[in-house]
Parts: sequence; structure tokens; C-alpha cells
Amino acid sequence: MFSRTTRLGVVAIASLLAFTMLFTPGCDQDHSPTQPTLADKAAVDQFFGDDGPRLEYVPGELIVKFAAGASESARGAALAAVQGRVGSRIMTQAMRRAGDAEGITVVHTGMSVTAAARAMAARPGVVYAEPNYYYHHEAVSNDTYYTNGSLWGMYGDATTPANQYGCQAGEAWALGHTGSASVFVGEIDEGIMFTHPELAGQVWTNPYDLVDGVDNDGNGYIDDIHGWDFDGNNNTIYDGTIDDHGTHVAGTIGAKGGNATGVVGVCWNIQIISGKFLGKRGGTTTNAILALDYFTDLKSRHGMNIVATNNSWGGGLFSQALQDAIERSNQANIVFVAAAGNETVNTDATASYPSCYPNANVIAVASITSTGTLSSFSNYGLTTVDIGAPGSSIYSTVPSKTGAASYASYSGTSMATPHVTGAVALYVSTHPGATVATIKSALLTTAVPTPSLVGKCVTGARLNVSGF
Repeated sequence: MFSRTTRLGVVAIASLLAFTMLFTPGCDQDHSPTQPTLADKAAVDQFFGDDGPRLEYVPGELIVKFAAGASESARGAALAAVQGRVGSRIMTQAMRRAGDAEGITVVHTGMSVTAAARAMAARPGVVYAEPNYYYHHEAVSNDTYYTNGSLWGMYGDATTPANQYGCQAGEAWALGHTGSASVFVGEIDEGIMFTHPELAGQVWTNPYDLVDGVDNDGNGYIDDIHGWDFDGNNNTIYDGTIDDHGTHVAGTIGAKGGNATGVVGVCWNIQIISGKFLGKRGGTTTNAILALDYFTDLKSRHGMNIVATNNSWGGGLFSQALQDAIERSNQANIVFVAAAGNETVNTDATASYPSCYPNANVIAVASITSTGTLSSFSNYGLTTVDIGAPGSSIYSTVPSKTGAASYASYSGTSMATPHVTGAVALYVSTHPGATVATIKSALLTTAVPTPSLVGKCVTGARLNVSGF
């Protein structure tokens, strides 16, 4: 994933003052942005990523969970304690199905976010209050590509070309295991260039909604024909060349195979649904929650065979609101595949989110190189990272700088993660109805022991889909 870099920088005050708030779709919203306070400017973790200056959280904004039945006076007193006002209330269908009648509230505050979170969390009637963290993708830029030796991550011991450190997908394909179009995965990321020849037909077209300006299936999203853009709050899941990371991830999960062109994904036959939440400034906690709950609701509402979400992103600290959304997806039997992060840290000691959430459906993925070593950038953790997968110098689909369909090599735990998501889809295509626990056990128990991963992850092993 592309995560926060550890290279610190100074964000220009002008950029901070020009910063506008992000809002989520749904109920009534106050669209008046809260200006960041001087305390926020000092407290926010300011740094540069590959895509420019980044903030750790949205200035002047809190995610608040009020207790069910909290009185209006208690709510008012809590808001007054932080000079706050309600910006929006988020209540998703997935929350309702989980028995949550309160949802979460986005609060604008004139105080420092960290100080306001502490003060509000201490008030009666408040379950928790936390910053609205930003997340960023975890990558580094650097079946023609398969046959010419470039697509090493798909190779196995017995493929031609061969590489024992690939995910062994070529061996699964040789046995006729190429996936199923009845298997769906959600991609929570940037958008997807769904017109790319390698992805056309691989990206879901919604049969329950029409492009007619009406929410035909009643899920709260009008004309969500290929998914939803939670960053822009619209149904346009592809906004041009800025969506290269999301397009690259999609290609590794499920680019077309057997067409003698370009690259191929782990699972040739698949339907990928876009939950775009990463924009030019990254993505917020609230939009990540909306994306997760969107997939949970699609599965519950229509009985769709959504088996996993791919989460090649990270940043911010622990969020109870996000963990709750991951748990709702767990209860819906959806695997949450997450990039371990690119900071070269032991996440047993320094947690990285979302990969370190303890939910049973989380699979945290480290990156390995074509020679089987742990990638120099990859996080690791004996108890917090589950498995390694190819993540260095991975070719996949992208839009070119001119917007044409193209290919590029990226590196990162962002690139390792979709190998595992594709593996989940491939497994379920031959094991219909498998539970999260069964899927996770199958991936981890069939992984190949690898010296560079011993003591670095739960399995000490790398992804192997040859039996799927």
C-alpha cells in the first residue's frame, strides 16, 4: 500500500488555509468549513508523500459516537465543551442492520483536534471522540508481460517462465482454476479505469440500478453503476490519470487472462466493485467507513457473493469507528485484506492501521521481492502481519500520462495486497460458501515457508495459490 512516508516536511501555511473540509453523503450537512486552528497546525503530523504534502487528520473535525439515548442536554453540553457544532450525521444501512440506531456524528470544532477529542470523550453521553484521520495509498513508482518474464509475481516453480517466489498463480491456471464471474470483491482505493482493455468486463456493472437519476435499489446511492466515489460523492469511479494506483491494484486482482495481451491478474474471472475514497488529498476515516458499509450493505441487500475488500492504504492512529465498520464486514462474511505498510517498522511494537486491527477477518500482507527477501520498505510483525506476497517491481494496468490504457511497474505493500485479494477470490471460486475463517485458514496454512519471513509474520511464509 502507499502509506505515510517517514520523510518529514513542512506544509505551507497557505496550503493549510486553503484546505477545505470533506463531507460524506447522507443526512443533513453543514457545508461551512472549519478553519484549522494554530494548535492544529502545530499538532498535525505534517509530512510529504509521493503525491505531495499530507496531513494526518482533517483539521477542525471530530468523529463522535454518542451513547444511545443520550439526552439533548448532554449532547449540547458535550458540543459546547469543544466549541463544536454538528457537521453531519452518518447512518448507513449496514449500521442499522447491526442494530446501531445512533450512527456517528461529524463535529466541527474551533479547538485543537487532539485536545477536543480528549475533552469530548470525557463528557457524559459520549462513547468516543476521535480525529477524522487521512489515509494514503502505499506504493512507490519506479499476457505480454507474463510471457516476457516481467510478471514474476504470478509465476511458480513449474511455470514458464518460472520463479519459486511468485504466488504460484500460473500453476493454478494450468489446472483450470481461473476464478468465477459470480465472485465479487470490493476495492477500497482510488478509482479504476474500467475502460482499460484488461479491465473491461472485469469491473462490476450494477444490475439493480439504472443510469436514470433515481436510486432504483434504495441503497442511498443514485446510479452507482460501477460502485461509488465517496471522496467526490458521485457515481464517477474514474477521474483520469490520478486513479493510477487504484487501476494498478485492480489489474493485479483480476486483469483478463488468456488474451495474449499485457498483464494478467491472479483471478481471471471476477467482478471488481469500486469503492473510491482516496482523492487528491488522500481519504478520510468517514469515507473509508462509508465504503466498507457500502459493500456490507450490497451483500446483505442483494445477496451478492462479495468475498473480500482490498485495502491498499494506511495512515492515522486507531479509530474505533473504523474498527466497528470492519467488524460489520466480518459479520457479513467479507475478508478484509490490508497492506502492512511501507515504513520498515515492526508493527508488533508500532501499530499500523488498518492492518493491525484485531478483527478476525483481517489478513495483513507484507511485501517480498523476486528473490524471496522481505522488501526493503515493508513493515513486518510476528503477531500483526499474516503473510508475505509479491510487492516489489509489480507490473499492472494503469492509465498513461495522456490517459491512454497502459502498464507500469510499482512497488509497495499496496502491490502485495491485491495478490492476496485475488487469491481469496480464486479460493472461493472453487469453494463456494466458504466462511471467513475457512478462507483465512486456507491461505495461511498453504503458504510456503520462507527464510526472510521467519519471525517477521504469523506464518513465516509467502502466498501460494497453486492448490486453489
